[in-house]
Amino acid sequence: MDGEAIYYGLNALSHNVIMANRKKLKNPNGLYLGVPGSGKSFSGKRELVNVFLATNDRIIILDPMGEYSPLVRQFGKDGLVVEIAPNSPHFINPMDLDLSMDDEVSPISLKCDFILSLMELIVGGKDGLQPVERTIIDRCARMVYQDLLNDPEHAPMPTLQDLYDLLCQQSEPEAKRLATALEIYVSGSLNVFNHETNVDLNRRLVCLDLKKLGAGLRTIAMLIMQDLVNSQVSMNFLRGIATWCYFDEFHVLLRDRLTASYCVAIWKMLRKKGCVPSALTQNVKDFLASPEIENIFENSDFLVLLSQAQGDRQILAKQLGISPHQLSYVTHTNSGEGLLFFGNTTIPFVDRFPQNTELYAIMTTRPEDKKQEMNRA
Repeated sequence: MDGEAIYYGLNALSHNVIMANRKKLKNPNGLYLGVPGSGKSFSGKRELVNVFLATNDRIIILDPMGEYSPLVRQFGKDGLVVEIAPNSPHFINPMDLDLSMDDEVSPISLKCDFILSLMELIVGGKDGLQPVERTIIDRCARMVYQDLLNDPEHAPMPTLQDLYDLLCQQSEPEAKRLATALEIYVSGSLNVFNHETNVDLNRRLVCLDLKKLGAGLRTIAMLIMQDLVNSQVSMNFLRGIATWCYFDEFHVLLRDRLTASYCVAIWKMLRKKGCVPSALTQNVKDFLASPEIENIFENSDFLVLLSQAQGDRQILAKQLGISPHQLSYVTHTNSGEGLLFFGNTTIPFVDRFPQNTELYAIMTTRPEDKKQEMNRA
């Protein structure tokens, strides 16, 4: 392909250069699958660097392990690392609402759906939210934005504190239970998201770094970041700008039924807004454990399949219709070798990146490479 085509390595059979433009696919959604050490994260970084150089598109990374931050910082003023952590100076307000977004569904309705999902995650429990609780949350969510809707130019953006205060004012006993569950995220030890947004997300490359978050906040943070990504993609779409999104450690999002369901919905919506999303994960069994996740496979025409564990190979062979010969390209292979699925085309590929370069040292996550770098320093 020509134009904004991206380099994906060499054809393992013909040794021709592989250049492809995911935006020309019927469905540009993509997956990077491989065991630790197979080059999965490196391949994702490799692509995003080429996207940055070959296009004018924006790039957003959801980074649970902090692996992309060193690379993003190399892009200077074009790159921004937002560290979400208790001791971080960066804040993201999950209640942010952009009323200018012209969507199929009203912005306030979408935000209310998100708040319902967030509260269900916060309240927890086997049965989730009860109908009365859902009604109370929806009522308070619409009330909390009333001033903003009446005077969008001057009214302050609500925070979780405002939602908590409204819940406390409701007469139903269920409202007290909801307020008590939310309290730890407002005035307690997990109040990371009870602040106004203070970062400028209008950069070409934004990395949302969740590495320093504890287990009590990680799943909720990933849900909030998903909503943030959706709003950023929508804003870019209105400006005529495409957005590439990378979700590393994707299986973490899929462990919880609620975040998995929300993720599948977002996956379908993003494509309509000029987005090119990519999910990176190492645990295929967990990835395919939920029937909902099959929708992600069905809605992805781009797949980078790197070295796979034996059990995962059989699952993928059945899921993707891979022949025994093709399967050999993901069996005990070296890092950066595998199969590239692009629409109806399947190509075995090899990507040998020079290891004696500064860019390789920044992108690699292999412990042996990091140790060598430290020894050289």
